[in-house]
Amino acid sequence: MDNYDPYIWSELKEDLKRLKEERRAIIMVHNYQLEEVQEVADMMGDSYGLAKYATNVDADVIVLCGVSFMAETVKLLNPEKTVLLPEEGATCPMADMVEIDELRRLKDEHKNASVVSYVNTYVETKALSDICCTSSNAPQIVETIPRNREVIFVPDIGLGQYAERITGREMILWRGFCPTHYRLLPEDVNKVKREHPEALVVVHPECRPSVIDIADHVASTSGMTEFCKRSDAEEFIIGTEIGMVTTLRRAMPEKRFYSASPEKLICPNMKMTTIHSIIRSLENLDYKIEIEEEFAKPARLALERMLEVVG
Repeated sequence: MDNYDPYIWSELKEDLKRLKEERRAIIMVHNYQLEEVQEVADMMGDSYGLAKYATNVDADVIVLCGVSFMAETVKLLNPEKTVLLPEEGATCPMADMVEIDELRRLKDEHKNASVVSYVNTYVETKALSDICCTSSNAPQIVETIPRNREVIFVPDIGLGQYAERITGREMILWRGFCPTHYRLLPEDVNKVKREHPEALVVVHPECRPSVIDIADHVASTSGMTEFCKRSDAEEFIIGTEIGMVTTLRRAMPEKRFYSASPEKLICPNMKMTTIHSIIRSLENLDYKIEIEEEFAKPARLALERMLEVVG
């Protein structure tokens, strides 16, 4: 690792290896994490990949390197395991945009509606939902709702608008958004495109519709990896959190990847976790994720319904 003296990095990795063995732990890492965290991952993926992998984990302790709703999701699917979030302050601004009382009021106003909640929500929101979705399957999940029912889509308006575009179906959209993705503007993408005219533009569905309009491909982070691997193109402009550029470069060193905006596409909460955080977390078994049972059962059901649909 460039940020560390080679000897210190080797010592840190040895400490981590020892702790993992002592705790029977695995490290699950989201694609947006720092390179040093990606380097020590046992499994990497997007929200859906992490959730699916979590259903079949052979470990006593799961260290989730991401933000808090991801750790909650893993705990919901592994209630008997110890799930740790290395940085207690690693929350999600978009998940914070859901006001539970307001969601209850909206459900009361639209009694015929099904609530589809993005997995990027806290357990209290999932508990009020009929089914969850991720950025890789939102249109597919929306299509499972009968056409004679309204759909309340929570909380990301960007992903909701993308699902509307794909399904041709109007929904009741919560007015939440990802601050990182919504900072990206078409002029940012076009600037990088002028510098790399042969590059394909690949963006996340949380982006603004005006950004999606100029993209060559729209996908979740796992979908981005699959698309770039299949594509004959050698250059790509990536419209999502900058950590994904690191992930793609590691996966395909023979291809070239450019951030659509290195200045804007940084999620500070995704950058909180370091190898030191992980070591401390395993040493002290903090911060443990605990979920109240009144929320756990209905939230787990919403997640399981999603997994039944998409496998």
